[in-house]
Amino acid sequence: MSDGLTGRSTGVDARLVRAIGTWGLAAGIVNVTVGGGIFRLPAGVAASLGAAAPLAYLVCTAAMALIVICFADAGSRVSMTGGPYAYVETAFGPLVGFLCGALLWVGMTFALSAVSSFFADSLLALMPAIGQTGKRVALVVTLAVLAGANALGVRGVTRMNTVATVAKLLPLLLLIVVGAFAMRGENLRITTAPAAPDVARASLLLLFAFLGVESALVPSGEVKDPARTVPKAIFLAMGAVALLYVSVQVVAQGLLGEALPGDPTPLASAAAVAMGPAGRTLILVGSVVSMFGYVSGMTLAVPRMLFAFGRDGFLPAALASVHPRWRTPHVAIAVQTAIVAVLGLFGFFEGLAVAANATMLIVYAACCLAAMELRRRGVRAEGIPFRVAGTRVAPWLALGVIAWLLWSLKPTEWLAAAVIVVVAALVFTVTLPSRRARVVEQ
Repeated sequence: MSDGLTGRSTGVDARLVRAIGTWGLAAGIVNVTVGGGIFRLPAGVAASLGAAAPLAYLVCTAAMALIVICFADAGSRVSMTGGPYAYVETAFGPLVGFLCGALLWVGMTFALSAVSSFFADSLLALMPAIGQTGKRVALVVTLAVLAGANALGVRGVTRMNTVATVAKLLPLLLLIVVGAFAMRGENLRITTAPAAPDVARASLLLLFAFLGVESALVPSGEVKDPARTVPKAIFLAMGAVALLYVSVQVVAQGLLGEALPGDPTPLASAAAVAMGPAGRTLILVGSVVSMFGYVSGMTLAVPRMLFAFGRDGFLPAALASVHPRWRTPHVAIAVQTAIVAVLGLFGFFEGLAVAANATMLIVYAACCLAAMELRRRGVRAEGIPFRVAGTRVAPWLALGVIAWLLWSLKPTEWLAAAVIVVVAALVFTVTLPSRRARVVEQ
């Protein structure tokens, strides 16, 4: 990386095991993308667009595809651990890279904490007997177990994430297959064409249901043949997610019709229509499994951000420690798990979690710019960089979509993002002398 850090960063990453292949990375992307949101979103989209809701999914998929192309291009050129943080730093230097990385880490941390809290609430709903105390214990134990599994090595966690991905998808696929034969045609009839502003607002909501690819790409230093693996995994995963989302929306609409908007558990209600009470329970269990899978996938990805910060001298070097036996960033995993546990237990982060949406959009914009700069400079990792039709124009189109989305942010969300940037800039400035000293020593 820049500022004289290339050799050191690459040397530290070399101690990591490149064990994540195409299917493992694709499963990780699907795992962190398909979270608990898909079990609630159909009702909200139907409230805006009715039977025309699939249009919003298609618009959102097209917009996200542009951003994904930029991720695939940058990911095939930079293989170091850190994902978007590594892409942007390689393109624009340590200051911009660290600011982007700080925004990314905050967004992922709050998202992981929120879903962890929701996971515990869902367990309580399924098993009321455990009470509030049992819910808190379950949250801490779950995070500790996942942290331990991550510390033992990415091979086992990748296999666990693949299993979790299959387990969370099975109830949804069953609902799609069985529900397709129980749908009522009149529920799918579009009586009036939706207004463009309504489609835009619904697409804005749905864009966040596709977020997650940036988190799954953080452990790039542990991906085999990243120039080929990253693009293949991204497009496999995003294509599967888009097809799944549209199918779920169509089935839910076909089963519930006018009862879909406003339903707090739309897929569970749809399953009750298609499969009876047992189907409803299956979907509720599936939502718990889905959130568990999300937490598992993010527990693999997010600590690698702290590892990257410690590796590059922005945070204590202990965070970049690699376990001599397991060859994983065990200290970063422990610290990240503790932070998430505190946030998940006390829940005071919920207001900032909304503002995290702004930080992720800014990160996306930075990655689009980084993809253009890396291509201009001819930066490449192992293998041949990613090639696909439209690669050169995709960043510009993606930036236009992101600018449109950012235009709708509230002043408080902009303020939260600004605070994160200021704090990150202070950290960068304070650590500059020590980072320069480390470079000189090398």
